[in-house]
Amino acid sequence: MNINLLTPQEVRDWLPYPLPEDGLTPLRRTRERLARAGQWAPWQMLGRRFPIGCVALEITQRCNLDCSYCYLSESSEALKDIPLEEIFRRIDLIHAHYGDHADIQITGGEPTLRSREDLLAIVSHIRARRMRSSLFTNGIRASRDLLTALCAAGLEDVAFHVDLTQERAGFRSEAELNPVREEYIERARGLKLSVIFNTTVFPGNFDQMPDLVRFFLRHCDVVRMAAFQAGADSGRGVMRARAAIDPQTIQGQIEQATGVPLDFGAASCGHASCNRYACALVVNGRAHDLFLDAPLAQEFFDRSAHLTFGRADKVRVIAGVARFLAARPLLLARAIARLAGFVWAARRDLIAARGRVGKLSFHIHNFQDAKQLERARCEACSFMVMTPDGPLSMCVHNAKRDDYLLVPARVKTEGVIKFWNPATGQLQDQRPGKIEVRLTRKNSRGRAKAGAGVETAGA
Repeated sequence: MNINLLTPQEVRDWLPYPLPEDGLTPLRRTRERLARAGQWAPWQMLGRRFPIGCVALEITQRCNLDCSYCYLSESSEALKDIPLEEIFRRIDLIHAHYGDHADIQITGGEPTLRSREDLLAIVSHIRARRMRSSLFTNGIRASRDLLTALCAAGLEDVAFHVDLTQERAGFRSEAELNPVREEYIERARGLKLSVIFNTTVFPGNFDQMPDLVRFFLRHCDVVRMAAFQAGADSGRGVMRARAAIDPQTIQGQIEQATGVPLDFGAASCGHASCNRYACALVVNGRAHDLFLDAPLAQEFFDRSAHLTFGRADKVRVIAGVARFLAARPLLLARAIARLAGFVWAARRDLIAARGRVGKLSFHIHNFQDAKQLERARCEACSFMVMTPDGPLSMCVHNAKRDDYLLVPARVKTEGVIKFWNPATGQLQDQRPGKIEVRLTRKNSRGRAKAGAGVETAGA
């Protein structure tokens, strides 16, 4: 297979997307870039239901863990937190690019290292701009009290990242980490939050995946999605090997745990080599493929593209789907036939579970190695990072993070424009000519040596 990789110069020249031209809607622009990448198809939700899968909003580069597959740059720990004014400007820029209902991942680093007041202000600003917010956290500082307050401010999702690559002290297996996961589940239980768990898959935990999937199946009353990502060679992380770990082998481990094949191609978002999605109905601990009738699922997603569903409110979602189908008798008849088939296949489990049915989604991410970026996958990207200048493919961003971190931010103070320096955290009257970061034993975590310097032009 001929794979067109970006050259180092092309990576350097790859720019954030500008604002859509007049008359070009965000959905249409997304469809056009997917078509150029050969990824416009019936299974494609990007450009059909929404113009972007999600946009990462990095509100800090600090972290309280040191993951072996960390995507942060060597300079990250030495940088100060960007001002709230600049974060609000980037949120507004996301809305200008993608409009209402865009998904924003509040991330870092570890976002909960920002103050409680900052987090509440960020979530509130996202809600005021009619977009969705998700907190991506390792959970250490995500207390019940904080989650409750963020939920009241408008937070819709919380994604906990827990796995062996984080090298939490005292844990030698994914099974030993399950009490940590259970604690996080209880912190979110009863809140109107969609709970997600992220797991990096690498040679050290690949064989443990089936047991981990079964854990998520047992807790599908709270956990809505289990996301798995193959470890990638990017950033300051010290582990690089993928071995034979890819979307296909990860899918195989998931299906070994569920005991049934799941259709990971009926609906997805972005490039087929980057993302896979499946959804299981869970009855009495057993999984059943929700997308068994792929053409029906694709027709439903296509015809209901104008609807928005909140992941955390199951009753509202079910009511919305029911109203939609009731107005379309032919589609309703096909859906009833599919439902009847599910009820018959799961009849014994439905009786044992007294009719209780859970749902668990599976998402497989396949981030690219920083020095092996495929052109088509970057062009069809559904996972952007908001830079100071606009959205940029996550994988391209990870290949040159310092180009967007080591830059000053314009901040208006008492009507006067000043320039915030990310290395010092200070406001300056003049734009810095260059920003230099000195690495120390405290802030250098990856392969760089203490005493080394990182600098860039203050463009």
